[in-house]
Amino acid sequence: MKHLLKKTGRLLFAVFVAAALCGCGRYFDMEGTPGNQRADTLTVPANEDLIVVGVSQMGSESVWRTAHTNSIQTTFTRDKGYFLIFNNARQKQENQIKAVRSFISQQVDYIILSPITEDGWDTVLQEAKDAGIPVILTDRRVNVCDSSLYTTWVGSNFLEEGKKAGVWLEEYLQEIGQEQKPVNLVVLRGTEGSTSMMGRTAGFEYITRHHENWCILESVNAEYTTAKGREEMKKLLQKYNDINVVVAQNDDMAFGALEAIYDAGKTVGENGDMLVLSFDGTRDALKMVQSGAISVDVECNPDQGPYLSMIINKLENDAAVQRAYYVPEQVFTTENVGDFIEERNY
Repeated sequence: MKHLLKKTGRLLFAVFVAAALCGCGRYFDMEGTPGNQRADTLTVPANEDLIVVGVSQMGSESVWRTAHTNSIQTTFTRDKGYFLIFNNARQKQENQIKAVRSFISQQVDYIILSPITEDGWDTVLQEAKDAGIPVILTDRRVNVCDSSLYTTWVGSNFLEEGKKAGVWLEEYLQEIGQEQKPVNLVVLRGTEGSTSMMGRTAGFEYITRHHENWCILESVNAEYTTAKGREEMKKLLQKYNDINVVVAQNDDMAFGALEAIYDAGKTVGENGDMLVLSFDGTRDALKMVQSGAISVDVECNPDQGPYLSMIINKLENDAAVQRAYYVPEQVFTTENVGDFIEERNY
């Protein structure tokens, strides 16, 4: 296999890591993620038949991100033939670039990158290409001059997610006979420059443009966090007294928005002051869909680890891979959410 050719010329390498033990195996974090136990220097014998994978995760800003990380860590385990070097960049691109360069210096077999923003990757990805290390993107994309700097991408169709939320609102207003009435919306956006934020924004606005009576009062950056969602929603409620719909681009921001709405003495849901639309489909959010607090939640599937492993297996066997792999997703409403809550593990 390809990784064995690389190991022929590779000395034993060691990384100081933070390790977490789980039932499926062990993973390694170059930076020592808080809560993990520091481990001694760990080595990978050159004659051990393991595929070495370096993963740069953008952070741990949300429940969804934690589930995404868990999917990767439980996939790339020693018992499945992998040695995983995991790095949490803590929401900083410079940390991701540093991690990728560390992976290159350690001569890993593959690099998996979940980029915090789309721009600023040309130089370090060129370095990976020059070193002959395939780079696989997950969740978010990159904007580079040379598309050959990465091998493929796995993630969600964020544009379609945005459209799905817009279509749900469109159909809901038709059902209650209010499709012609003015609709005032506010949007809590995710991280600026991120693939998910841009895709969901573009998709929802595509539907909005077909309805002259829909008015986006304001769209603000709430950084995909509960705290920022609460802060920005509080400001919006103080500024506007006629909000009909809140579009939160992830569940964590929706949680914060709901706190602010309740604190302001407002109500949500079908018979409330406003509707809350969300994205991700985490367990806690699905419970809120069931209760009516969140009217619709468009799923963003974090279980991308198996797809990443499938791609690496293809590359190991010189099989062709697609340029993009979309994970399956659905829309949750009060009508169907009861079938999914119990099986949701994040």
